[in-house]
Amino acid sequence: MLIIFEVAAIIAFAVSGLIESVRKRMDIVGIFTVAFVTAFGGGTLRDLLLDRRPFFWVQHQEYVWLVLALALIGPLLLRVLQHRLVDRTMTVTDALGLGLFTVSGASFAMAAEMPIIVVAMMGVITGVFGGVLRDVLCNEIPLVFHDHRPYALCAAFGSAVFIGLHALALEPWIVLTGGAATATGLRLLALALDWRIPPWPKDSGLL
Repeated sequence: MLIIFEVAAIIAFAVSGLIESVRKRMDIVGIFTVAFVTAFGGGTLRDLLLDRRPFFWVQHQEYVWLVLALALIGPLLLRVLQHRLVDRTMTVTDALGLGLFTVSGASFAMAAEMPIIVVAMMGVITGVFGGVLRDVLCNEIPLVFHDHRPYALCAAFGSAVFIGLHALALEPWIVLTGGAATATGLRLLALALDWRIPPWPKDSGLL
């Protein structure tokens, strides 16, 4: 079940990286690099912090071939899509990747018997780090730091739901689906309803 979630997360984040790199008019090397880093960045940092070897994409080399295939085929498919549809695809795939990688990170931390706070943080880090690397490579301030619409908070709530459902000893698929759906659903709701996090402190007097 966790492998299915991980593959879905890789595809979702790879597509979001692919779309952003195509918007920046990168060549095929740039498109593959951004898709690769977006898809594998969060999971690689998770493996580093949990001291897991080999990295998950080294252990499952088919994931790399999958991203390479998406990098080759994806830009051709984007040409036939309308601009508005591309924007929606970017929004949905980014939200899906956030939710799926959040429960992936939390699951591995839970399996490693980490404290609850570490499990929650690992979920957030795994969920957001791929998108951060994507934005950095595309010469943008990472969305999670300046958008003011909940992103990391959505991952935090997803991790909390995962931890709560796991504590109830429910079926693994319910635990994983509940956590992922919470993070993804909250992110999509935040965008649809334009929820915003106020700046902190509200009036710093620095600007």
